[in-house]
Amino acid sequence: MSVKIGISLIAWQNDDLPELTKDYTTEGAMEDAAKIGYAGVERGRRMPADTEGLRAYLDRYGVALCGGWCSGNLMVNDLADEQAAIREQVDQFAALNAPCIVYAECSNTIQGNIGQPISQRPKLSRDEVMAYGTRLSELAKWSKDQGVVLSYHHHMGAMVQDAEDIDWLMEGSTEDLTLLYDTGHLHFAGADPVAVLDKWGHRVHHVHFKDVRQPVLDWVRTEDKSFLDGVAAGVYSVPGDRDGCIDFQAITDKLKAQDYNGWIVVEAEQDPAKAPPYDYSKLGYDHITDICGQSGLTIIR
Repeated sequence: MSVKIGISLIAWQNDDLPELTKDYTTEGAMEDAAKIGYAGVERGRRMPADTEGLRAYLDRYGVALCGGWCSGNLMVNDLADEQAAIREQVDQFAALNAPCIVYAECSNTIQGNIGQPISQRPKLSRDEVMAYGTRLSELAKWSKDQGVVLSYHHHMGAMVQDAEDIDWLMEGSTEDLTLLYDTGHLHFAGADPVAVLDKWGHRVHHVHFKDVRQPVLDWVRTEDKSFLDGVAAGVYSVPGDRDGCIDFQAITDKLKAQDYNGWIVVEAEQDPAKAPPYDYSKLGYDHITDICGQSGLTIIR
């Protein structure tokens, strides 16, 4: 099986903490990503909105569209309203052959509130999450029928955050709904990334790689800080950073054993004053290239 290596431009263009990256442009980020060797980028808010404009923009830098965030509101919308809300993105991603839409429920999340501690995130019951999974399966099937897979992103500060939440969502949904597997969010949530991959690897359709600086995570927990406090303080980094604590070799070994065939996307939001985006993005790319080679995963460039 083979993988492609992509990147989210969040290291250069952080939409949640724009002051961190105010000195960087999307065009510069695209140039850097292409120069490093990334085959694709996830869609950013500052890219052209129209499909043909976005196609030409991606072609200019020689990269593919390898996904992109979608703020879901299915907890408060009925199915028809949610279909209408995301239809434009679904149609665009299908037209551009994107591997998936990165969907996460945002109607009740606190991830974007820097003043609200992560400990206050919404925690639903098993029955509530499973019922949500049943409804989400209908949306996922509809999206797949339009030509693009829906991959659910577990996220800090959200109602699907930890391993238990993921279990309930996967158990309550059909295989029309796939899982975005994010190493950094799993570790932040107290989950074992390898154990989650062992259990739900057959549902994983898209992969985000980011590392965690454990001392910063410990500070977030001890001081009861918000998710964005952690981001600003440097809780995340790229694979290959010596300050990180995740064993990515074990994860690529597991992906190889499970015949994973898709994208591995670097998504590590940091303060560029402390972690220059080009340097860290290249470090991540080089490390992933190395460990994929050791695992026997072929990289399509």
